Amino acid sequence: MKKQVAMFVWNTFTNDARVLRECTALVEAGYEVELFCLTDGKLPKQEWNEAGFKVVRINRAPIGSAFLKKFSRRKRILLATLGLAVLLPFPPLLILGVGTAVSMKSRFVRYALYNSFGIIRMTRQAMKKEYDIYHANDLNTLPQAVIASSGKPVIYDSHEVQTDRTGYGPAQGILERLLLRHVTETMVENDTRAAYHEHRYGVLPRVLHNYPFYQAEVPVARPLRLELGLPADEAILLYQGGIQEGRGLEKLIEAMPFIEKGTLVFIGDGKIKQKLIRMAKEQGTGRIHFIDKVPLADLPGYTAAATVGFQVLQNICFNHYSASSNKLFEYMAAGVPVVAADLPEIRRVVEKEGTGIVVDAENPKAIADAVNEIVKDERLRLTMKQNALKARDVYHWDAEKKYLLACYASAVEKGRGN
Repeated sequence: MKKQVAMFVWNTFTNDARVLRECTALVEAGYEVELFCLTDGKLPKQEWNEAGFKVVRINRAPIGSAFLKKFSRRKRILLATLGLAVLLPFPPLLILGVGTAVSMKSRFVRYALYNSFGIIRMTRQAMKKEYDIYHANDLNTLPQAVIASSGKPVIYDSHEVQTDRTGYGPAQGILERLLLRHVTETMVENDTRAAYHEHRYGVLPRVLHNYPFYQAEVPVARPLRLELGLPADEAILLYQGGIQEGRGLEKLIEAMPFIEKGTLVFIGDGKIKQKLIRMAKEQGTGRIHFIDKVPLADLPGYTAAATVGFQVLQNICFNHYSASSNKLFEYMAAGVPVVAADLPEIRRVVEKEGTGIVVDAENPKAIADAVNEIVKDERLRLTMKQNALKARDVYHWDAEKKYLLACYASAVEKGRGN
C-alpha cells in the first residue's frame, strides 16, 4: 500500500517552486500526497495538480469577517457594537464577536486572528484522515503537522532561518525548540544553515538544496524586448522574485544612473512594489519596467531573455546572510550571468562556477560597475554564459531529490520503531 503524506505550506501554492518539486518527487516515488495550503478566496478549495497530488486550500478568515467587509469602516464598527450588545448574554459568542470586531481595526490583532483561524482549520482538515508522514514547510505549519500527526513521523522542512529573519525573533525560537521534540527528521536549505541549526539545537539536519527542475534544453527566450518596446540589442537587467524589503531592490534603482547601457526589469509582486515604482518615476530615466508575477511554468522563458540577472540580498539578518537563493540557480539554468551579493553560500557558487560577479550589495556604484563590465565585455559575458550552462548540469533537482527521498525513507523506518 502506498504511503500517505500530509504536506503543509502557509501560502496559496501558486508560485512555491520548492514545494512543487517535493510533491512531484514524492508522487513519482510512489507516495500519495495531499497538500494543505491557504486560499485567497478565488482559487478552488480542492484540485488535483497535474503532477498527481491533491491540493486542499484552507480559508483563514474569521467567522463574520466576510459579512463585515461589505460595509464601510464606520458602519462595520457600528454593526460590531450592536452585535456585541445582542451577544452580551452569551459569553462564548461574545468572545468571538469581540475578536472579529477588533480584528477589523487592528492590523496586529487581525493578523493574529486570521492566523489562528487558519491554523485551527488546517489542523482540523488534516485530522480528518490518517496519514503515514506529516511534512511541515517552515515553522508556521509545524504546529499543524505535530498536532495532526498523533505521534506519526513528522518532517520539518525549514526553508528559512526561523529564529533570525525579518519579522521573526525570540518567540519563534522558543516555539521551534519546543516543537522540534516531536520532529522525526529536519531539512534545511544549505550547509551554512545546517551548521547554525546544529549549533543551536545540537542536531545536524539534512540538507536539501533549492535547485530547479532539470531541463534538457535551455529555455527558449521570450521576446521580452519586443513586448517592452525595447531595441533588439538592448541589455535586459533582470530581477525576478518577491518585491520585498532587504533584497537590495532599491539599490538596483539607485544604480541605474551609473549603468551605461541596459533596461532594468522587475518580475514579481510584493509589499514594496509601489515604493519602487515611485522611485523609478522620480529617477526619470525611463529605463525601468515592472512586470507582474508570472506562472512558474512561464518564468524560465522570461529569465532566458535577460542579459544579466540580479541576486543582491542585503545582509540584514542571518537568514539573508546564509541564503543560497532559488533564483541564483534559475539564472544558471537559463545561462544568464549574475551580479550577486557577497554572501557565503552565494559567493561559493558564483566564484566556483565562474557564472558572474560578486559585489557589495549595499553599494549601487559597485552594482553598476559589475553590470557595465558584463554588458560591455562580450567575451566575458559569453564565458560566464557557457560556465552557467555547464553548471546547470550539476545544480538541478533531478540530482538533488534523492536526498528528499532518503529523508522520507529514514522517517518511515523510524516510524516503524515507534
